[in-house]
Amino acid sequence: MSRELAYRFEQTSCSTQLYTRGSGVSQTLMLFFYNLLQIVFILFCLPCLVLVVLLVPKYRGRTLRRLGFGLAALRRGMPAGRPRIWVHALSVGEVASVRALVLGLRNAYPQGVLILSVSTSSGQRFAEKVMGDKVDLLLPFPIDLYWSVSRFLRFLSPDLFILVETDLWPNFLAALRRSKIPAILVNGRVSAESLARYRRFQHFFADLFGVFAVLLMQSEAEMEKLATLGLAPEKLQAVGNLKYDALLSGLERTGEGGGFDDLLRLLPGRTIWVAGSTHSGEEEVVLRVFRQLHSIFPGLYLILAPRKPGRTRDVADLAAGLGMRVELRSATPDQPGDLLILDTMGELAELYRYSALAFIGGSLVEERGHNPLEPAVFGCPVLFGPHMEDFAEIAREMLEAGAAHLVRDGDELAEELTRWLVAPEDRKAAGRSGAALVEARRGVTKRHLAVISRYLD
Repeated sequence: MSRELAYRFEQTSCSTQLYTRGSGVSQTLMLFFYNLLQIVFILFCLPCLVLVVLLVPKYRGRTLRRLGFGLAALRRGMPAGRPRIWVHALSVGEVASVRALVLGLRNAYPQGVLILSVSTSSGQRFAEKVMGDKVDLLLPFPIDLYWSVSRFLRFLSPDLFILVETDLWPNFLAALRRSKIPAILVNGRVSAESLARYRRFQHFFADLFGVFAVLLMQSEAEMEKLATLGLAPEKLQAVGNLKYDALLSGLERTGEGGGFDDLLRLLPGRTIWVAGSTHSGEEEVVLRVFRQLHSIFPGLYLILAPRKPGRTRDVADLAAGLGMRVELRSATPDQPGDLLILDTMGELAELYRYSALAFIGGSLVEERGHNPLEPAVFGCPVLFGPHMEDFAEIAREMLEAGAAHLVRDGDELAEELTRWLVAPEDRKAAGRSGAALVEARRGVTKRHLAVISRYLD
C-alpha cells in the first residue's frame, strides 16, 4: 500500500498542512479527512470509475466483491470451526512468502477456519494455484471504504488478522481496532522509500502501526527502522524472513531428472548457466557475455528465462541477431542449439537443480531483483546486479556467506563467470555455502507460529 496512501496525502494540500501543524491533530480528525477526500474523489470521478470497472477485466470481475457484495453467500459456505484466522497478502510476492506460514497454520489448527485475501488479481490467481486447497476461503481484499471494510469484518468475524509485510489501509485498521480484533504483522520489512514517507507523516503512520499487537520483522535492521517512528519496543520482534521456509515448502523434491529428462539428454557434460527472470535491458547483456564466453568455454550452455514469457519472441530475435542458434523449451527441441529460452511457466525454480551457475534477473536494471534462494537451495552459486531491493537482506547474507557475487555490468558479469568456470571447486564451494545458508535459516515459520499462538490459544 503505503505508496498509494502517501501519494494521496502528498497530493492533497489540506492533509499536508494538517501534518505540518504538528502532532496535536487527532487521529479521528485525520481519518475524517481521509474519508471526506474519498467521498469527494468518488463523486467527481464516478463516471470514469464505472467505465474502468466495466471495461478492464481485472476490475470487472472483482470490484463488487471488494465492495462487500456477495459476502452473505460466502459466509454460508464457510465452516463453523474456530479459531477463524484471516491472512492478507498484497500480491504474488507476498503470497509466495506466506505459503509456509499458511501450511503451518493449517497443521496447527486443523479445525480452524483459514481465510486468505489478496489485493491483486494476479496474486489471487497464484494463491488459488499454490494453496487454494489449504484455505477455507480465498477472496479479494476490500476496497478501503468505511462501509465496505465494516461489512467484511462483520460477515467474516475473524479472531485474528495477519498482515504479510505491509499493505496498510486506514479504514480497515481502524475497523480492526473498533472491533477489538487483534492484528499481527508478519515478515515485516520497510524499504528506504517507504520509511521516508512514514517519517514525513510520522504521527499518522505510527498510529497505523500501533493497531498491531505485535510486528514480526525480517531482521534487526528492519525492526530498528520502525523503532525510529516511536513504536513501543515490546511490540517489535526480529524473527527472520519467511521466504526461506516458503521456498523450501514450495519446491517439489522430484526424482533425478524431474521433468527435464528430455532436455538433459541433449546436454551431456555441458555446464549449464541459467539466467532467470530477466527483464528488458538485461537479455542483451547476458547474451553478449554468453557469446563471448562460449568461444572460450564451448561446454557452456545458456538457459535464459525471461520474467514475462510474452517477450520470448523478442529475446529469441535478439539472440538470433547475435548469430546464435536458439531453441524454445515449449517446442521440445531435438537438438541443443547454442542456448535455450524457457518460455514455459512454473519450471524455473526446479531447473536450478541442474544449473552450475545462476544469474538473477531484475537486478542489472531497476526492477528490484528476484529470489536468489531458488538456485541457492540446490547448491547453485549466484550472480546478481546492484538492484536487489526486494531481497536486500537475503542478498546481503548471501554475499557475506560467499554464496553470491555482485556484478554491476556485463564486464563484471563476464569476469565473475570466468572466475567460477576456471575454478570449479571454488564454484562448488560457493554453492555449498548458499545451501548451508538456506538450511541454517529454516525454522522461521515455527518462530512466527509460536507468537501467533499466543493470540489464539
